[in-house]
Amino acid sequence: MKLAPPISAKLLLFSLSLSLFALQGGGYQGYGRQYYSYGPSVPSEFYWTRLQYTSSYAGGNSYGYRRFGAGWSRDYPKADNDCLIALRRLTHINSPSPLNVADLDSDHIFDYPWIYAVSVNNWTFTDEEAKRLHDYLLKGGFLMVDDIHGTDDWEHFMAGMRMVLPDRPVEDLQDNDEIYHVLYDINEKFQIPSEVYVNTGRTYEKDGYVPKWRAIRSDHGRIMVAICANMHLGDAWEWADSPQYPEKFSGLAFRIVLNYITYAFTH
Repeated sequence: MKLAPPISAKLLLFSLSLSLFALQGGGYQGYGRQYYSYGPSVPSEFYWTRLQYTSSYAGGNSYGYRRFGAGWSRDYPKADNDCLIALRRLTHINSPSPLNVADLDSDHIFDYPWIYAVSVNNWTFTDEEAKRLHDYLLKGGFLMVDDIHGTDDWEHFMAGMRMVLPDRPVEDLQDNDEIYHVLYDINEKFQIPSEVYVNTGRTYEKDGYVPKWRAIRSDHGRIMVAICANMHLGDAWEWADSPQYPEKFSGLAFRIVLNYITYAFTH
């Protein structure tokens, strides 16, 4: 197990730059597995890591689509790269490495203490993969999930989550929760829409009218899984350099993810 122990919150926060910025768009990383990084060479580096899993659009079997273009890779690499640019500009977190993908079928996920996953309404696991993610979370890993919209999406997401953490309750996070004050004080949260907003003005998709900020905790109260439901923060990062997408959405999306990363480092 290579997950690093939490570092001192004071030391981390001392190193963070809280200056404001104007995001100017990000370059693309290479597509395809040959460009992915599978193991940090410098233990102190932060690797922005996306979870690769099998997508099953036809009812939840484990024989779905896993390659690039499946649900796990939605908005990749633009969204991730823009967020990595924000991380580098707004903090002193050591993150010189390119984007990274951790496949759930490999123990390499244990190399990365923070992982981002999207379109998780379509994820499906083998028993071995579910146990690997279970062990990852209980050994100190942090998973942020995004891009879940409406009742059906939630049920499909939870079907997979129950394989991983069958006995853990899901709770609604409150405004005064520590995760919203560990770096930025976030006292107002609102629905962060996908690119659908640009053409329709709608902030919701399907029947996901109300944003849900949720979490699953360990026995000691540490947030292991942060859940952004009825929202799509990835699109807010991806569209941050577009004048058609309001800054208030992308601005909140960046503050949220930087708080989540900081929380994962200090808890």
